[in-house]
Amino acid sequence: MAYIQLRNITKKFGSVYANRRICLDIHKGEIHALLGGNGSGKTTLMNILAGRYKYDEGNILIDGRKAVFHSPGDSVKAGIGMIHQHVDLVDSLSVEENILAGTEKGLFPTRKKARGKIKDLAELYDFHVEPEGKVYQLTIGGKQAVEILKVFYRGASVLILDEPTSVLAPIEARALFVNLGKMKENGCAIVLITHKMQEVFDISDRVTVLRKGEAVYTSLTADTGQSMLTEKMVGHAIEGRTEYRAAPRRDIRPLLAVSDVTVHNRFGSAALSGVSLDIRPGEIHGIAGAAGSGQKELCDVIAGIAAADEGRILYNGKDIAHMPIAGRAAKGVRIGYVPEDRMDTGLVGGMCISDNVMLRRIDREKGLFFNEKKARDLALRIIGKYGVDAVDPAQKLKDLSGGNIQKILLGREIEEAPDLLITAYPVRGLDIGATNYIFGLLRERRDSGMAILFVGEDTDVLLELCDRISTLYRGRLTATLDAAGTTKAELGLFMAGGGTGGTR
Repeated sequence: MAYIQLRNITKKFGSVYANRRICLDIHKGEIHALLGGNGSGKTTLMNILAGRYKYDEGNILIDGRKAVFHSPGDSVKAGIGMIHQHVDLVDSLSVEENILAGTEKGLFPTRKKARGKIKDLAELYDFHVEPEGKVYQLTIGGKQAVEILKVFYRGASVLILDEPTSVLAPIEARALFVNLGKMKENGCAIVLITHKMQEVFDISDRVTVLRKGEAVYTSLTADTGQSMLTEKMVGHAIEGRTEYRAAPRRDIRPLLAVSDVTVHNRFGSAALSGVSLDIRPGEIHGIAGAAGSGQKELCDVIAGIAAADEGRILYNGKDIAHMPIAGRAAKGVRIGYVPEDRMDTGLVGGMCISDNVMLRRIDREKGLFFNEKKARDLALRIIGKYGVDAVDPAQKLKDLSGGNIQKILLGREIEEAPDLLITAYPVRGLDIGATNYIFGLLRERRDSGMAILFVGEDTDVLLELCDRISTLYRGRLTATLDAAGTTKAELGLFMAGGGTGGTR
């Protein structure tokens, strides 16, 4: 009998079903992958098991007994721990203090005993963290290890991980998978929420596919294949695979040259330190690195959202490092930006599609009000041209799926005809259909002569989609490589700060 049984779990937000009559079995000593596209209901379902959401219908059975969770604390008491995509730790505190915070017995009376227990858990699962060390000194992988140790310290025997590798360098992801294997051997039940097909085959024992809030397929991983899982995720067969072959090298003058750029964060530390790279017309230039390596700062300073503290940024030979973003267009600077946080920086969820597509043109509109016809016509053009599944330009942006929101953002930026398009994690969390569409769109723009800066996290995609790749590690450039002559292992080494560096 399965240790945890979810039976007919249903959850609605308003009139929309996030989960509909889902049944799922979770066994101890097994890694169960929960696979699905954006908006398929994976995280909602696991948030129900973690006590963060209350379900509308159904039952949860743990070891054969009905369980009712009124809060995350109830789930923790039942031995369930969930690790979210982004860590939630206090950087200024020690590993030990973060793990013990919020426990009922307080910090000081049990400090010596607690420290010993933390060390034992770290040794058991081969996590290289010291209880006395400060969290801010850890890598992203180290911080994730602290989150895992925290739930095990509280007695978890069921571990839920939500897209855990999305913030890790490849070498850290491989280390995590080794650790998960040890946890499985010790009898833990592990649920891995993912949209990465390769992770399913690398680590899981069973896989369940969710689509549009329903569980549509469950199988032993060894008994299924990529084509079957893809078909179940999308709802139909996909003929062949989109090939992301790099375009030929073009020995032409760079459109943009970043020279010895340094950017400090609000704490005074260097988020970027002496970074130099160039981007050429007609190429996709990839930026690779573990989360927090300076990718955001690099994109922001090129786009003009942030200013460089040191160095130069030459656009067609003109230094734009300190040029106000509002005046760039008048100087002939045409840079499009698809930021990582599309709903915070790029778009406004509460506004309609028409208003969102006009945001880039607001400073060029005359008078106090938008030209509603112009806004509607532009929105209709983007909806039709980029295959957006929307009812009407007056529809609220927040009511669309992640893939459709991303198409609107990309379409808006491309319709501005930029010379350089910056895309930061443009397919993060999107299903395979939307992902293939966006990659195809980027290749088309590249082949038409546009320069594209692509920040990504999947090394396979970076090597297949990009012409050249620059790697960042803790704000420093470690290498700039030709994708065609670089292996996945070599790229991962540079992303982790190793290798001999240089340009080739």
